[in-house]
Amino acid sequence: MIVLKFGGTSVANAQNIKLVLNIVSKKAQNNKLAVVVSAFSGVTDLLLKASNQAATKDNLYKTTLEEIKQKHVETIRNLVSEKNQKALFETIETEIKQLKTLLDGCFLLGELSPRTSDAIASFGELLSSQIIAIALQEKVSETVFKDSRELLKTNSNFGKATINYKVTYSLISDYFGSFKQKITLLPGFIAADEKGNTTTLGRGGSDFTASIIANGCKASSLEIWTDVNGMFTANPKIVKQAQPIETISYEEAMELSHFGAKVLYPPTIQPVLSANIPIWIKNTFDAEANGTLVSNNPETNGNPVKGISHIEDIALLTLEGSGMIGVAGSSKRLFEVLSKENINVVFITQASSEHSICIGILNTDADKAKNAIDETFELEISQNKVNPCIVEKDLCIIALVGESMKNHQGLSGKKFSTLGKNNVNIRAIAQGASERNISTVINKNDVKKALNTLHERFFEENTKQINLFVMGVGNVGEKFMDQINQQKKFLKENLKINVRVIAISNSRKMHFNEDGIALKDWKELIENGEKADLNAFISKSKSLNLRNSIFVDITANDVVASIYDQFLKENIAVVTCNKIACSSKYDKYKNLKNLSRKFNAPFLFETNVGAGLPIIDTLKHLIASGDKVNKIQAVLSGSLNFIFNNFSDTYSFHDVVKEAGVQGFTEPDPKIDLSGIDVARKILILIRESGYQMEIEDIENKSFLPAECMNTTDNESFFSSLIKNASHFDNLLKEANAKNSRLKFVATFENGKANVGLEFIPQESPFYNLEGKDNIVQFYTDRYVDQPLLIKGAGAGAAVTASGIFADVVRIGNV
Repeated sequence: MIVLKFGGTSVANAQNIKLVLNIVSKKAQNNKLAVVVSAFSGVTDLLLKASNQAATKDNLYKTTLEEIKQKHVETIRNLVSEKNQKALFETIETEIKQLKTLLDGCFLLGELSPRTSDAIASFGELLSSQIIAIALQEKVSETVFKDSRELLKTNSNFGKATINYKVTYSLISDYFGSFKQKITLLPGFIAADEKGNTTTLGRGGSDFTASIIANGCKASSLEIWTDVNGMFTANPKIVKQAQPIETISYEEAMELSHFGAKVLYPPTIQPVLSANIPIWIKNTFDAEANGTLVSNNPETNGNPVKGISHIEDIALLTLEGSGMIGVAGSSKRLFEVLSKENINVVFITQASSEHSICIGILNTDADKAKNAIDETFELEISQNKVNPCIVEKDLCIIALVGESMKNHQGLSGKKFSTLGKNNVNIRAIAQGASERNISTVINKNDVKKALNTLHERFFEENTKQINLFVMGVGNVGEKFMDQINQQKKFLKENLKINVRVIAISNSRKMHFNEDGIALKDWKELIENGEKADLNAFISKSKSLNLRNSIFVDITANDVVASIYDQFLKENIAVVTCNKIACSSKYDKYKNLKNLSRKFNAPFLFETNVGAGLPIIDTLKHLIASGDKVNKIQAVLSGSLNFIFNNFSDTYSFHDVVKEAGVQGFTEPDPKIDLSGIDVARKILILIRESGYQMEIEDIENKSFLPAECMNTTDNESFFSSLIKNASHFDNLLKEANAKNSRLKFVATFENGKANVGLEFIPQESPFYNLEGKDNIVQFYTDRYVDQPLLIKGAGAGAAVTASGIFADVVRIGNV
């Protein structure tokens, strides 16, 4: 004998029920079956709605009743052959009349008793089971309908009745012991008390019905057919990478089901556990999938964690005070009052000092519980021995579950460190001596991030998902997007980093996709996106609350640079090529660095100096290893180096500056480069990263631009001024040639002072042969005294800058 149970989605409509009939008829070829069915999807909710409408004198209950009737009539027409439809319509009509009588009574009395509520709720299963029984008889003639109320006997606790197992098992055993037919079709969820009144078994009642029948008839297995391929390692609606669990123990399944794994309800397990009957959880819509086997001897795959589950809408109640220390009975009084109020406790933790007891309950019970607790401890509260009960709502419990967890060291540490790295605050912790379950209470808003982060850590072969929010997809940004698209597969296969771009924005439009933007279509997507709004971009990035999030700033915008703190405070890392933030006031620079440490959110800006060159990273390693920087000499502007390397007697200063802009070497406003402010910002960042405090105003800027050029207000007038002052630039070139030197814009820091300016570089200098758009930096330190540490390479250009940004993203991914 095999017992099969089909849930509401499996019997939602005629199309789905036909799948059920195929599964059952195939199983019946070699087995005797007991088939338990739920109400059609949504019908129980309609029944409860109708009963509440009737009890509150709302005439719309008749409309709801008609909706219920039509749902079943339509299913009959699409499921059952015409020759059987008439008799079935008559049966349904009779049941609907009885239901209407009950609802009319509620309407007349203006009340709904628990007993009547159970009677009304039972019609969902009664209607569905009789329809499915006839449909099944058409495929397997040896099918009979059996009313579960004749087999399952309970007390009179309406709403969630308690089974009388002795009587129930005896009735089931007698019935199936003399059972000659192939299939018995039974309604789930419903039972009867000793007086014959209809009762219901509560949430998951149809699963419970099937489990009780499996025990009573000594079934070889119980199959729970639902709409997913078994129990998953996490809720697949929240964690896209969740995987079906192949095998699991009864105890593990009970733990997961208690913590919200809705494919199986906790009461279902006990009857089959005691009889050692295996449970299969299968998918009606993918019948060939393996599903999950729940048994006493599950196979192990080397992972001690079987699944991650959670309960939402939890409130944390804390009772604390010196008056509880060493006082016997405090815990008893607390739990006794909760029991009297019929409040279920789902989480308990107590400090070893006995100074406080912390319990987790449902949000809906929080206020009632607080009032009851404060009343019970009224005397101690008035004497200041115990504080009034503290209530924290809108929390969530997340549990790691696994039978083998007790044999593995460090699992708790891995869980807490993983959550900590993503700034998920833990409010309370509970772990039993069996170590089968490690539970933590966190903020409800963090549940998606926490589940995905933990699943990534314990089930995804250490593949780390990085979520990018990219601001600025212009010249450099386009190259950055192309590089991600090109390297995405390589990163996943070789570095175990899965990069997803969640948001992109330019000055006009922005586009979000929580599941990741299709990189090949990003240009089209942003053009059809919503209007760009920096505040909305920030708000949406925060509200998504994704793990391993990185804000990538590829602009030169001072407003964008001013909002990094808003991201860092939310544990969102910042990667930027925008020099404004780190070269702004020292206090702001220092604050960003402090926020990065405090909220464990990396703040990387390698491309602020030298584009893709590892200048800042090298400097950080020097300082971290205990070295001290005493002097810096550098050519830090690839654009200026390109300009002065190409400026000649035949190629005017105006033309070469124009060309630098066309090739993307200068800022959109070329005066930023030529004025020396860009180089001043870069040397300032190096000085600060070397451990010195300095402001931009402290750096002497020996500008080579005439005042007329400096005073222009737009690019057009700036380029016109370059033409007007051509002789000034020509004279600089002539002087350099006369001295057998080259023009280089050099930044220098020494003895606590810094300056930037145009210099005549002699042939013996390492700066002399600096070609194209190259940068060069020389660090003189305690260790590099006579021979400086030298870094040289391309320091400008969209592609190399984008690669530097990309490298910072990968650095974070490797943390």
